[in-house]
Amino acid sequence: MTELIVTLIALTLVKATPVIYAALGGVISERSGVINIGLEGMMAAGAFFAVVASFATHSPVLGLVAGIGTGAAFGYLLAFAATRFKVDQIVAGTGINLICAGGAAYGLVLLFNQPGASVQVASLGDKYWVLVVAAFVLAAALQWILYRTPWGLRIRASGENPSAVVSAGLDPLRLRTYAVIMSGALAGLGGAFLSIGELNLYSDGMTAGRGFIALAAVIFGRWHPLGATVACVVFGFFEALQYVLQGQIAWLPANAMQALPYIAALVALAGVTGRVRAPAADGVPF
Repeated sequence: MTELIVTLIALTLVKATPVIYAALGGVISERSGVINIGLEGMMAAGAFFAVVASFATHSPVLGLVAGIGTGAAFGYLLAFAATRFKVDQIVAGTGINLICAGGAAYGLVLLFNQPGASVQVASLGDKYWVLVVAAFVLAAALQWILYRTPWGLRIRASGENPSAVVSAGLDPLRLRTYAVIMSGALAGLGGAFLSIGELNLYSDGMTAGRGFIALAAVIFGRWHPLGATVACVVFGFFEALQYVLQGQIAWLPANAMQALPYIAALVALAGVTGRVRAPAADGVPF
């Protein structure tokens, strides 16, 4: 029984980690006033290019760097579209999701000459636990930065009242751009964790909606880093639970077990709908 509990706790932390990174990115972006629906695509792009870089260099560390950089690049693309061209943020984010998913699928055929999944590459191995711990440290650090530093105040002001930011002599669009780039970088890191941390390859659909779960965690956590992290841990618990319970409940179909974490996310999101308030200027072009 003790061994089962330890396994469940360890799996919970591992499964929560990529979602935590993406959710923290979502918090930063939305606190600045930009809705990042593209988290799912940024995770997929980060996962894919982490594998590509690891395959080319045989270095999982460079793979991580590539995943982060790719996410940041797509974050900049979203920020540029949302701030300079004032494109609808939902449409822009959805476009990024489609581009990243389709691009990764095409890249598998183009670079690895096989659809569905890449070849196996150098992975982080047991070192991925460093990223697990780092996710929780980063959540605490971001909580402090957003609510205890001038930079955090400026980011939050950009999402609440950008006109006040202008009155203070600052550029809210520039602040939003920086925030969304950071958001993309964190989502890319979450994707890289999936492909060269938990596994050692990229496969189509491996993000499996985690970017959208991260968005739900942002709302459930009331746009606070620590609140979003707690929500991600709950998601991770249910995902870990379905692995632990596989084969233990004979009458329950495997598909129903796999749906557990997503059902939990929907129930949690439905429970807070109408009782939370997003930043006043979230999703509003300026």
